[in-house]
Amino acid sequence: MQTEILYRPSFSMTRVQLQPGEEIRVEAGSMVSMSAGVIIETKMQGGFLKSLARSVLGGESFFVNTYRAQAEGGELNLAPALPGDMFVLELANETMLVQSGAFVASSQTVEISTSWGGAKGFFGSGSLILLKASGSGPLILGSYGAVHDMTLAAGQKYTIDTGHIVAFSEKVGFQTRRVGGLKSTLLSGEGLVVDLTGPGRVLMQTRSTDAFLSWLIPLLPKSSSN
Repeated sequence: MQTEILYRPSFSMTRVQLQPGEEIRVEAGSMVSMSAGVIIETKMQGGFLKSLARSVLGGESFFVNTYRAQAEGGELNLAPALPGDMFVLELANETMLVQSGAFVASSQTVEISTSWGGAKGFFGSGSLILLKASGSGPLILGSYGAVHDMTLAAGQKYTIDTGHIVAFSEKVGFQTRRVGGLKSTLLSGEGLVVDLTGPGRVLMQTRSTDAFLSWLIPLLPKSSSN
């Protein structure tokens, strides 16, 4: 499987070249186009209970699409719902914790799971949940805005607004907290942050959907009582 990211960083799309018989797992709604040499199968990934957990806890679709290349191979173009960048992590027998909305696709050799203690309520809200991506192979992520990639040294601490998290290594320690008290949270426009402790890799996005919605919603026209 070969991947190439096009049109970055604002409106990125990932082109995936599949070898004959090769498969890729894709989040529903992320397929832009595909060649004639690719067939699609929609199913509950990992059975009913695992699919239900991924949907309820992970914020992902209940069904996952599997694309498989036929004898001549094939091409697939993928993009996330929001404008921004994309990032391909080549996992090598390792685990990344991924903000649920950032998942776009992965090879079948990467397991996507919510069945671990930190998945539910990591951010203290229902809108941002972590998925656990384990194994070896490409993991394709999408971001709102550009992706900032950094590596924390052993013992290095770094604080990130939870709305800007894309993914980080499982070995990175984390602790969520509010910024100041309730008054400062309301007045500053900030909410929850996560304190990360290295070593490990961290991916963050330059924009936050929560911040965008906080700006947009007050500008929307109000419904009339008439």
